[in-house]
Amino acid sequence: MRAARIAALTFAAAAGCPAAADIVLIPPVECTLGDDCFIQQYVDHDAGPDASDFRCAALTYDGHSGTDFAVPTHRDMARGVDVIAAAPGTVRGIRDGMQDKVFTPDDAAALDGRDCGNGVAIDHADGWSTQYCHLKRGSVTVRSGDTVAAGTVLGQIGLSGRASFPHVHLTVRKDGETVDPFDPDGQITCGAPADDTLWDAPIAYQAGGLLDVGFADRVPEYDAIKAGDAAQADLPADTAALVIFGYAFGSQAGDEMRLSIEGPEGTVIDETVTLERTQAQVFRAVGRRLRAEAWATGRYRGTVSMIRAGKEISTMQETISIR
Repeated sequence: MRAARIAALTFAAAAGCPAAADIVLIPPVECTLGDDCFIQQYVDHDAGPDASDFRCAALTYDGHSGTDFAVPTHRDMARGVDVIAAAPGTVRGIRDGMQDKVFTPDDAAALDGRDCGNGVAIDHADGWSTQYCHLKRGSVTVRSGDTVAAGTVLGQIGLSGRASFPHVHLTVRKDGETVDPFDPDGQITCGAPADDTLWDAPIAYQAGGLLDVGFADRVPEYDAIKAGDAAQADLPADTAALVIFGYAFGSQAGDEMRLSIEGPEGTVIDETVTLERTQAQVFRAVGRRLRAEAWATGRYRGTVSMIRAGKEISTMQETISIR
């Protein structure tokens, strides 16, 4: 079960409306940003070898040309999250049939220019176009030449092409040149994002936060956490250990993750771990081994908080039954 989100991430709204000559976009996903999906990466604005998003922060990587709308785990992808047209237009081209798998360097040659994976390209008025990459195999619902409205289902979030997590990569272009929908004029002032965006309504900037938390009887494998298979709903009273894990995105060097477990007899564990590196995604886990014949039976509550510069930016909770 997805852990309950009990405190919002720190948000700074990208306010304002598109200029009259600009395209107007809606988010290209049928999910709730900040709840069951999130933006993992933004357009890179740094012309050199470093990377910087439109807030002069690190939620991007060198040369990234789009906005990545992601779901937390592979299990969420498998349930199906629709990708929709961000604006009305005509489908210029599609690709389907590529496998959904985590990209590795060994896959580079086989991709042969198909880094986008399964995708859809749409032409709009006045030289605008949008491209939707990494869709789930077999999910594409449109064909070249189709006329689509804003909100028309194009496919589903997937993991095809050069992708390391389930998402749709949206690239917006004007006359063939990449445009950041959060900063269309490209005139960045750090700490003061542009008032005008291409979105029809403000989209909050998520400065990193928790994706999932859960209980286990040992420190889970990272692949199991990313798949959404690591959490256990209940455990026997003689389980050898009780572990709580937190899975997060957008961590910055110096962030802290506080992980705690409260049980029928009080605090089981309460630890704060410092995250030493800036990472796109990260997990941490803490736990305690069984020190008696059995754990007290009943409900246990796990709480994980992400802390930046002394301020809590994200908190999630989960519960488990000890039988």
